[in-house]
Amino acid sequence: MEAGSALFESSHPFLFFDYFRIPYVVAPRAWAPAPDGFLGRVRTRPLDDGPPRLLSWPRVQGETGEHVASLRWGRYRLGQIPLFGRVFTDAEASGWLPTEGRLRRAEAITDENGRRVASIWRADNGNVMLPFDPAEAVESLWSERYTGPSSLKAEVRRRALMVYYLVRPVLPRSVQIAARRRFTRFQGTRPFPSWPVETALVDLYEWLFAEVVALAGRPVPWLAPWPNGSTWALVLTHDVESQVGYERMHLLREPERKAGLASSWNFVPLRYRVDDATVRALAAEGCEIGVHGLRHDGKDLGSLRKLRSRLPAMREYAARWGAVGFRAPATQRRWEWMPLLGFDYDSSYPDTDRYEPFPGGCCSYLPYMNRNTVELPITLPQDHTLFAILQHRDETVWIEKARHIRDRGGMALVITHPDYADDPRVVHGYGSLLREFRDDPSVWHAVPREVSAWWRRRAGSRIEERDGAWLVRGPAEADGRVRFALPNEPALSADRNDEAAAEDVAGAGLPP
Repeated sequence: MEAGSALFESSHPFLFFDYFRIPYVVAPRAWAPAPDGFLGRVRTRPLDDGPPRLLSWPRVQGETGEHVASLRWGRYRLGQIPLFGRVFTDAEASGWLPTEGRLRRAEAITDENGRRVASIWRADNGNVMLPFDPAEAVESLWSERYTGPSSLKAEVRRRALMVYYLVRPVLPRSVQIAARRRFTRFQGTRPFPSWPVETALVDLYEWLFAEVVALAGRPVPWLAPWPNGSTWALVLTHDVESQVGYERMHLLREPERKAGLASSWNFVPLRYRVDDATVRALAAEGCEIGVHGLRHDGKDLGSLRKLRSRLPAMREYAARWGAVGFRAPATQRRWEWMPLLGFDYDSSYPDTDRYEPFPGGCCSYLPYMNRNTVELPITLPQDHTLFAILQHRDETVWIEKARHIRDRGGMALVITHPDYADDPRVVHGYGSLLREFRDDPSVWHAVPREVSAWWRRRAGSRIEERDGAWLVRGPAEADGRVRFALPNEPALSADRNDEAAAEDVAGAGLPP
């Protein structure tokens, strides 16, 4: 980005700015001296009314790739916001404080026992130092690393799931469900992430937006998460697990046809036969096809060797079906391996789901990148979990969670299974969900490949100032919209659209 179009300069890439496409430039680090290159600095562009304000943060990896030895990984809280990662304790931070301004301890960061261990440091001139790296805090949620450096629990869970899939074919369905129901008593005690709503990540985003607005001293433009003025997205997906599900597809497709909506259908190539005519018919209606593993036996991501041995066959079927997306059976996932699949997008991460065979969640209502793969989080509870396992009577949880996501400007992505559509609660509940939001003027109805394509265009675009106005430049130029983060208002709230925010900025006589 040209320096003249940037509100900020940064000594290093700043994930929060990159993710929300806030205009900034990475500038030479001469103005941001730091011991061993571990301290990152953001400053406002020079203003006529005084020196630039500074935000400093510890980069968890220095120039050599080594971690800061004194930073301690743990689970913390910034007020009510959970933080997972490394922090400078107050004692350690005193040796790293920038010299500009007189920084004092402000908001507390507490440990799991509620004890203050670190602080946000602030100066009267507006300078701020964070004791944590915002990028690590965000990525610890995206990747589910918040469980901690040890992978022992994940390994035990992986092996238990493999055993379950080995014996599952000989277990009556009633036995399977009864076992899952009993296990929910243990799963329901997990303290994080909460279910069915976990706001940790969106709350962290809002906190960072507020800090950035205060630092800038003016409204901060950013690239809206959805195209053409839509303020949220609704994405319909189906996992077809068996021949029975394949034969029942019409039970879920018919309500969509009546609502005039399209969806994605994830098939298992070697568990049942998928007729090419079915694929063509779905494509003709605007639907898409995805790959749902190879055999639905829990082995696709059981080991790296197994994954590599199965990938050629999965990619062969993806090419045959024109599929660009993947979802792992049982939402089995491993952060380092998902990009190896080679699909355009993956949709195996729930935002929060404590009741699945792989509990956890990325806490995100928005897509994000895992290297070259777009991750599309599953943000509504799965139908089988909601109705068969937890035995909810109706679709209330779906509707209320979708409304919550709508109000926070996110993506409501739902999975339903035709395999379980013999349960009238599934069909009725799904129809109610479609009717509730079918005519919502603020929603973008999209299939996953459209969301992924948009997210890539958005990530490749920038915001530039031209003749007093902020404009989108790049692949999202035609359908992207500029929004403004304003003081004392939630930046991600869908209550305000981009036009209203722009009018507020202009009406206040504020600089662009």
